[in-house]
Amino acid sequence: MDRWSKPSILLGNPSAGYLASRFRIGPSLFLTTCSALVTLLIMPTTNPLRVLIAASEGVPYSKTGGLADVIGALPQALASNGVQVGVVLPRYKSTRLENSKQLVSSLTVALGDGLRFPSILQGPTTDSVRWFFVDYPPFFDRDSLYVGPSGTDYTDNPERFALFSRTVLEIAKTIFPPHLIHCHDWQAGLVPVMLRTAYASDPALQAVPIIFTVHNLGYQGLFPYDALSRAGLPLDMFRVDRLEFYGKINFLKGALVYSDAITTVSRKYAQEIQTPEYGFGLDGVLRDRAEKIHGILNGVDYSQWDPAVDPHIAAHYDASNLDGKTACKQDLLRQFGLPDDTSIPLIGIVSRFTRQKGFDLIAEVAERLMAENVRLVALGNGEAQYEKLFTTLAARFPERVGVRVAYDDVLAHKIEAGADMFLMPSRYEPCGLNQIYSLRYGTVPVVRATGGLDDTIEDYDASTGVGTGFQFSAFSGIALLETVLRALSVYDNPDEWRHLMRAGMKEDFSWDASAREYAALYRQMAGDRVVPELQSMEPKHVSEKQPAKRAARPSTAVKKSAGPKPASEKKKPPADKKKK
Repeated sequence: MDRWSKPSILLGNPSAGYLASRFRIGPSLFLTTCSALVTLLIMPTTNPLRVLIAASEGVPYSKTGGLADVIGALPQALASNGVQVGVVLPRYKSTRLENSKQLVSSLTVALGDGLRFPSILQGPTTDSVRWFFVDYPPFFDRDSLYVGPSGTDYTDNPERFALFSRTVLEIAKTIFPPHLIHCHDWQAGLVPVMLRTAYASDPALQAVPIIFTVHNLGYQGLFPYDALSRAGLPLDMFRVDRLEFYGKINFLKGALVYSDAITTVSRKYAQEIQTPEYGFGLDGVLRDRAEKIHGILNGVDYSQWDPAVDPHIAAHYDASNLDGKTACKQDLLRQFGLPDDTSIPLIGIVSRFTRQKGFDLIAEVAERLMAENVRLVALGNGEAQYEKLFTTLAARFPERVGVRVAYDDVLAHKIEAGADMFLMPSRYEPCGLNQIYSLRYGTVPVVRATGGLDDTIEDYDASTGVGTGFQFSAFSGIALLETVLRALSVYDNPDEWRHLMRAGMKEDFSWDASAREYAALYRQMAGDRVVPELQSMEPKHVSEKQPAKRAARPSTAVKKSAGPKPASEKKKPPADKKKK
């Protein structure tokens, strides 16, 4: 019997769909999981499955957003599932390393019209996870990861992350040979491009599968045409079926085209990005690769977000004893200077204040919402118009609305613990984490049914008592208001509300479940590929007592002709645009 026929037998069983639904995975991922399990049973074991992860940020070393949280947590969860993991990050000015070791003092990387010489450091190794850092001060020793003091992107971002991508592939060749490579977001988008072009004939990397994860399709790495030569890419990449995107270069598009599999951070988002509404111009590319797309929900770290152990909140509580939540609500009201009356329902918001998050819907119905017996606290910063929206509401309704225009992690924990409801009316939401935190804190989510919000929150049915929160589908202020009013009506029945709270608190979205799905996909893609054993190294220790500003390494320039711009740079007819 063919080794791949056993999963087909499983799927042919009438109970297969039931099993898939019970494990919260779609049929295609169910097949992948079955295939991987059978492969593990029949293939000879040589060495542990080894994965090299490439990303531009990861806690505890660097962070600007949710990507860093994923990169900080996923490798540890994978290691717990028997996967040997290497992670490659840039070494930024803010990166703090202890006991770092220099593995390569000078790696020669061709870039644009010259050569660059990054070094490679290794950080602490824990739980079968190795951390590698691309150290090149001229590119990464800066105050911010991606943007300059004016708030605009660094103009040399194409060169910065092209160098990073090439170094990732060199690490895969000589330091950490993996069964496969897993890249995240546009900053690592050139890894699959280079693997299948510049490194296509390299015997060390030819057979390496590559996975690319889209965390937010709205951020694509768009650059002018000359970024091709600056990044050291051949000019024939400027084609509509490669990196060209309406006259620009699109790093993320290149990753979608050249990767062997694509994942997103929720199942619903994997479907949404294949539509014009959510595809940001790349829906055609994604539809062409639909059979390669998998939605795997992000997990959360309950060691950091659990009211039973949270050190930042006024009192601890859990699903069996909710008494501490009242003390947390009193503490939150004091934090925002609101009257100490815990009987009035309190809605919390922790978010970036951007259009994506749906705050124009709140602006649309703010007056009517304030007519209800409800309070609102909001924490975040972002676009000026939405910051003004909340500060104006706080000024007009000082006993009803509190706002903090800032990022404050401690206050974020207090809002999760002290609010009765948590509002997320997002226009789109690839995964979302706060709604998952809210479930564990018994703070009932009120969300728009999009992306990960739809995957994680079950709309409450008052007739059956089943559900974990409240959803609305239409992107309109009226739909938002009606859903808040529906939540308030349930809040008026204390027994029913506590039942709803406890249902959410029992949900489990830990990283372990997500890691199992990733590991199943990895094993299915790796098949029976054998990789070299990791070599023991005696690297040179590098002292961390370095000045804040490090001198740039010299670069040897090797001038190259940019060549004429191809005709594809010119404006294309509408027929070409439909292919995007």
